[in-house]
Amino acid sequence: MLDALARALGLDEVERAHLHDLARASRRTGTRRRPAPERVGDTTQQLLAAFGDAPAVVLGRRSDVLAWNRMGHTLFAGHLDPHIPDQPDQRPNTAWLVFLDAHTRDLYAEDWPKKARDVVGKLRLAAGQHPDDPRLAALIGELTMKSPEFASMWSEHRVRRWDLATYRMHHPVVGQAGIASAVRSVRQAGRTEAAGSPNQAGESALTTARTPARA
Repeated sequence: MLDALARALGLDEVERAHLHDLARASRRTGTRRRPAPERVGDTTQQLLAAFGDAPAVVLGRRSDVLAWNRMGHTLFAGHLDPHIPDQPDQRPNTAWLVFLDAHTRDLYAEDWPKKARDVVGKLRLAAGQHPDDPRLAALIGELTMKSPEFASMWSEHRVRRWDLATYRMHHPVVGQAGIASAVRSVRQAGRTEAAGSPNQAGESALTTARTPARA
């Protein structure tokens, strides 16, 4: 029945999966367990190390930064303490940064609306997959209250997975740079973590330029 509804509505693969997530959540009964705390396991640490000098960030189900390598921190959040992901209660959240952090907003410059919509779509997808996560609900509530732009985009009910996305960034060190962000899922011990890495061009600009690059 759900598949027939999805076909009638013209839903794509991601939207169809989200519809099934919502249906499963509505059928749940009994006591709901709190989601397990997220951590970066050995497999993911090895993957992060394998990126070498290429920027890489490990994200959790709420888009919290669980870990990053040196270049990942420099590219996406050089204004933050590089060790902050090691503190579970202080981990930066990419959705929060995109909407409420001035540095991150400036970083994406004219591509901020595109990045913001991708973030909202991913967050809505996560809400369907993890309806019992109180910290995810709290994050969505905070963003709705503090950001009219988030509230407007959230009301559109769009879901996105963005396994691959390209953004133009205005980095304070390298200037204008085109970044291709790829997301890879890593499953271990019942947890799913995603690592994103910019393309070779973005990496080279970041690691070699010491003055702002010309677009």
